[in-house]
Amino acid sequence: MIECEIVGLNELKTKLRKLPQVVANATVNGQETAIEQAEAYAVQELQSSIKYSTGELARSFKHEVKVDGDEIVGRWWNSSMIAIFREFGTGKVGEQSSKQLPPNVAIVYRQTPWYIPAEEVEIDLTKIYGIPKVKIKDKYFYRTTGQPARQFMTPAANRIAKEAPGIIKKSVDQELRDKLGG
Repeated sequence: MIECEIVGLNELKTKLRKLPQVVANATVNGQETAIEQAEAYAVQELQSSIKYSTGELARSFKHEVKVDGDEIVGRWWNSSMIAIFREFGTGKVGEQSSKQLPPNVAIVYRQTPWYIPAEEVEIDLTKIYGIPKVKIKDKYFYRTTGQPARQFMTPAANRIAKEAPGIIKKSVDQELRDKLGG
């Protein structure tokens, strides 16, 4: 009869019990890293394309990563009201401008011009964006038919969609080495 001794069986069982939680935590961390990178890409796009900025859009990113049963769900958004107008445009100009819409999303654009009271705007919209200023009953207004879409989140999301699997894999590999050993 041949006798066989398994060395390290208890250590293996301990590591196997820890494995699901280690992988889940690492995946959450990887998702968080991917979202932060998407935000960095969006900020980079904003900084390269904005003529006049208070930094509000760049400061208004929010995100969360949640574990929902067997799924890890990450959400990323911009809480500034301006973000959606910049991302998809406004009015006829926005409707006609080139943009990528999310699946199953249809946007309705205003078809008539509107007027922005000049006194409520801190910058000269004519000088910055070429929006004409008109005088109506002794008050000045900027008349606009909209602004083009100037997407900053969609390109960032598309870019990170390609990179996220590698980022998450790297996080999982690192956590497995750190928490369970070589």
